[in-house]
This record gives sequence, C-alpha cells and structure tokens, in this order.
Amino acid sequence: MRTLKRNQRKVYYADRIKTEVVKDEYGNPTGEHRVIYGTPQPLWVNVSAAKGEYLLRQFGELENYDRALTMGSSHPLTEQSVLWIDHDDISKPHDYRVTRIAESLNSTVALVKKVSVGG
Repeated sequence: MRTLKRNQRKVYYADRIKTEVVKDEYGNPTGEHRVIYGTPQPLWVNVSAAKGEYLLRQFGELENYDRALTMGSSHPLTEQSVLWIDHDDISKPHDYRVTRIAESLNSTVALVKKVSVGG
C-alpha cells in the first residue's frame, strides 16, 4: 500500500562517483575534498510529509531525518546519494541527502535529511 503508483511523485537522485582533492592556484593540495556526483536521474517514490513514530522505531530512537522515501524493493539509492525533492530544477544544487536505508522483503524506506548546498 505504501508504494502505490498514485501516491508516488517524481524526484531526482544522483550517486557519488568519486572524491577529488581540492588544489590551490599553485597546484598544491589544500587538505579539502570535493565530492563528484553523476548525472541526476528521475525516480518515482512516495515522499512523506514529516517524521513518524513507525520510522523512529524502524531506524532507532536517535536517527535525525526530515523526510522518508518509500519505494519498491528494487531501487538505485545508496547512503551516499543526493536528491532534488522540493524542486525539480536539476541545474540548481541538490536539497536532500540520504542518511539511512532500511530494506525489507517487499519495500525499502530511505531517510533523507535537508541540506543547504551553495552554488
């Protein structure tokens, strides 16, 4: 019931491809790293409005998240994926990141956290 087509909406996700070292204008490493993500892809999922008691027990009592995504058992998300949920303009920075994934026999729930990315 949680993954009915009529309850799903389109969001975009991108997976982490690699991490590269940031260098200064002289080519020296600065000690910082930049994460490179792949091309955003569409994904149809059920997006919750807010936290719920059911999810608190499923993931433990201290998990910090803003929304939950419910999808079928076959999904492309990882705990390093980023998402565009509140807007579908993928030319802008992502607005959520996956914090936890819980898989069961018939469905998967991913907890996501709102992030602020400059750009």
